[in-house]
Amino acid sequence: MATKDKELTPMMKQFFDLKAKHPDAVLLFRCGDFYETYCEDATTASRILGITLTRRSNGGTEMAGFPHHALDTYLPKLVRAGKRVAICDQLEDPKLTKKLVKRGITELVTPGVAMSDNVLNYKENNFLAAVHFGKSACGVAFLDISTGEFLTGEGTQDYVDKLLGNFSPKEVLYDRARKQDFERCFGNRFFTFELDDWVFTDQSARQKLLRHFGVKNLKGFGVDHLQNGIIAAGAILQYLELTQHTQIGHITAITRIEEERYVRLDKFTIRSLELLSAMQDDGASLLDVMDRTVSPMGGRLLRRWLVFPLKDERPITDRLDIVDYFFREPDFRQCIDEQLHRMGDLERIISKVATGRVSPREVVQLKTALQAVMPIKTACLYAGNDVLKRVGEQLNLCESLRDRIEREVEPDAPQMVNRGGVICSGVSAELDELRNIAYSGKDYLMRIQERETEQTGIASLKIGYNNVFGYYLEVRNTYKDRVPKDWVRKQTLANAERYITQELKEYEEKILGAEDKILSLEARLFNELIMSMQEFIPQIQINANIIARLDCLLSFAKSAEEHGYIRPGIDSTDIIDIRQGRHPVIETQLPPGEQFVPNDIYLDSEKQQIMIITGPNMAGKSALLRQTALIVLMAQVGCFVPAESARIGLVDKVFTRVGASDNISLGESTFMVEMTEASNILNNVSPRSLVLFDELGRGTSTYDGISIAWAIVEYLHENRRARARTLFATHYHELNEMEKNFKRIKNYNVSVKEAGDKVIFVRKLTRGGSEHSFGIHVADIAGMPKSIVKRANVILHQLEADNASVGASGKPAATIGDAHDGMQLSFFQLDDPVLCQIRDEILGLDINNLTPVEALNKLNDIKKIVGGKG
Repeated sequence: MATKDKELTPMMKQFFDLKAKHPDAVLLFRCGDFYETYCEDATTASRILGITLTRRSNGGTEMAGFPHHALDTYLPKLVRAGKRVAICDQLEDPKLTKKLVKRGITELVTPGVAMSDNVLNYKENNFLAAVHFGKSACGVAFLDISTGEFLTGEGTQDYVDKLLGNFSPKEVLYDRARKQDFERCFGNRFFTFELDDWVFTDQSARQKLLRHFGVKNLKGFGVDHLQNGIIAAGAILQYLELTQHTQIGHITAITRIEEERYVRLDKFTIRSLELLSAMQDDGASLLDVMDRTVSPMGGRLLRRWLVFPLKDERPITDRLDIVDYFFREPDFRQCIDEQLHRMGDLERIISKVATGRVSPREVVQLKTALQAVMPIKTACLYAGNDVLKRVGEQLNLCESLRDRIEREVEPDAPQMVNRGGVICSGVSAELDELRNIAYSGKDYLMRIQERETEQTGIASLKIGYNNVFGYYLEVRNTYKDRVPKDWVRKQTLANAERYITQELKEYEEKILGAEDKILSLEARLFNELIMSMQEFIPQIQINANIIARLDCLLSFAKSAEEHGYIRPGIDSTDIIDIRQGRHPVIETQLPPGEQFVPNDIYLDSEKQQIMIITGPNMAGKSALLRQTALIVLMAQVGCFVPAESARIGLVDKVFTRVGASDNISLGESTFMVEMTEASNILNNVSPRSLVLFDELGRGTSTYDGISIAWAIVEYLHENRRARARTLFATHYHELNEMEKNFKRIKNYNVSVKEAGDKVIFVRKLTRGGSEHSFGIHVADIAGMPKSIVKRANVILHQLEADNASVGASGKPAATIGDAHDGMQLSFFQLDDPVLCQIRDEILGLDINNLTPVEALNKLNDIKKIVGGKG
C-alpha cells in the first residue's frame, strides 16, 4: 500500500490492521450506521453490489458502503459471487467512549461456511469439504454447518472425485503444498481455499475431533480406522476456528460415508442422466419431476437420495412399503401431509440455537414444529406398518421445551429481540412491573393532558414527544396568553409554542428508563431460554432427519399418483425386466395430447446380457437408454417407477457413456473424452453393473470406431469379471453381426416407417437389427439444401454397394483389425463428385420458367463449382 502509516487517520490504521488478518477477504468495516469498504475491497463491492464508489476527501482512498441494516441484502450477493467476507463490528458503544471505537472481526463468511437464510438455498445442503492426500488413500470430509451434518470417508482419488460430484460442496479445503495434485485430480470447478500443511496431520486432526466431541477415541462413531478421512475432518474444524465459527454444539456426531451401501454413480452418469439438473436451459431434471417435498429438510434429503441409491434389498423394500402405505391409506397420508406443512426448516433452526443466532420468530416456529410432531408420532404408532411404527417410536416430542416456549414466548414475536414484545406476561415479575410503568405511564401522560386542558382552558393543548427534548406541551398561538408561568418554553413553531414542566420530565425519565430496561431484560430472558434449548439439540436433529425421510417418501407417493407409476419388484437376481417403461422426464414435457411411446427392456446374465440397439438418429435410442437407467435408479431409491410392471435385479454400479462431456472445453478431443470415460467404465465394471453406451466411437474414423465398439462389446460379453448387463446404442449396423457369434448378444432396433420418401419415427423397440440409419432423411428434415440431400443419397447407395461385410471378423478380438483392409470405402471408384454436382444442378433447373438473368446466374454458380475443383 502506497500510503504510509504516518499519513493514516487512527480509524484507517485500525482498518488496515484488521484487513491484514484476512487479506483475501472483503472487509466490511462498521462505521456508525454503515458498513464501509475501502481500497480494492471498495472497487470489488461496488462492482458486485452495484453501489456507488467514492473517495475519502483526505487521502483519496476508494470507499463504498451501505446501511448496516441492509447487511442481509448485500452479504449474500458477495458470498454468491465467490467472495470471502470478514465482518468487522464495533465492540463498544461509541457514546460511551471518547477515544477511537474498539472494533474486531466477529465473523468470516465464506461460500462453505454460511448460516444466513439469505445466503443458503433451502432445497440444498451447503457443504464445506476438505481433501487430504494420504500415502495409501485420499481422505475427504463434508460439513454442512447450517444443519450440523458431518461426514467422512476415504478411498481412491476417483472415489473422492465421485463424492465431490455427489455432494457438490460450495467450498473445498486442501493443503496448499498439494495444489497441483488437487487440480490434476479434481479440476478447477470448485471454489477452494488452501490451508497450511500442519493442519493436515493425524495428531492435530484427532486432537481437534476428540476435544470437540468430548470423547477418548473415535471408535463410537465408526471412523477410527479412517486415518485420511479423520485428517480431512480435522482440517474442517481448524477452518471453523479460522473463520471464527466456534459455537458448533449442533455438530454432535461424525458419520462414515458407507460406500458399500450405495450404488456407484460417477459424475458423468449423474450429469448425462440429468438426475439433479437439466443440460438444457429449458429442460427438466429427474429431481424436478419427483420433488413434491413440503419441508426444506425433505427437499435436501431427496437430492441426496437421488445420487445415493441403495443397493441392499431390505432398506429399499422398507421404503417401498411406506410409499405403498401412503397410497393405500389416504387418511394417514393427509394427516402426515398437513403436519409436514407446519414444520418449517427444523434442522437449520436447531443449528441456529447452537450458534446463538436464532430469532424469536424462529423459536416460535420450532414450537409449531414440535406441536406437529405429536400427531405424526401418533399416526405412525398406530399405522399398519412395522417400519412406520419404529419411526413413531423414534420421534421425540420434547414436551418440556415445547411447553416452555409456549409459556414464555409471544406467539407473534418479532424477528429481532431488540424490537421488544418477545417475552410473555407472567414470566418475570420484574418485567411485568417495568411494563406497567412504561405503558401506564403513557396513560398518565394522557391524564396530565386532560387535567391541564381543563385547568388552563387551552382547548388545543396536546402532549407530544421528540428526540431533542423529550415530552412537551404544545399550545397554538391563539391560546399563548393562557400558558401558566411555571411552564418552560423550549421551541417556537410558525403557529405554536412548545413547553416542558417538571412533572413531565420526571415521568419521561421513569418511562424511558423502563423501556430501556424492558429491552435489556427481554434479551436476557430470551438468551436464557436459548441456552436451555441447547440440551434438546440431539433429539430435535433426530426428529428433523425422520421428518425429512417421511417427507421424501410422501413425495414419492405424490409423484407416483400424479404420473401413474407402479411399485417395482426388487430382488437379488440378475434380471431386469421392464414392461412398457417410460422416460419419467420426457413424458412430462410432451405437447398436450401427445403420448409417450413405452417400450420393454429385458436383461439378464444368461440369455440376453447385451442389447445392441440400432436405428435412425432422432428415433429415441438415447431416451431408451436413459429411461432404463432412470427406472432402475428410481426403484433402488425406493420410488415407484413409470412402467406397467418392473422387476429389478439389484445393480451395484451404473455407468453411462452418453453425449458430450465438459472435458471437451478443457481442450481434450471428443474421441479422447469418449475413450477416457469408456476406460473408466471397463476398469470398474462388475457383473452386477448396468452399462449404457450411446454411439461410442463417433469421434474417430468409421472403421476405428467400429473396431473399438466391437472390441468393447466383446470384452463385456467374454470377460467373466465384466459380464455386466449392457445397452449398446449404435449407428454402426455392422455390429449386428455379433449376434451370430456371441450367444448373449441380441439385436434390437428402434423402428421407423417409410412412406414413399418420408420417414415416420415410431419410437418402438423391435427385435432385429436395422439396415440403415436414415441420417439423410434427418438432414432433409433439418432443412438441408435439396441438391445436397439428393447428392448424399447417390453417394450412400454407391457406398452401400461397395461396402464389405464386417461379420467376417469372427469371435477373437485380435482379428478385428485384420478386417480393416477389406472394409475400406472406395471413394475413388465413384464418378467425379464435382461433375455429379453439376449434373444435379442442371437437372434441378426449370428451363421453361428460367429468365435470361437467372440462367446467367446459374451458369456463374456452375463455373464456381468447377473453379472450386481447380
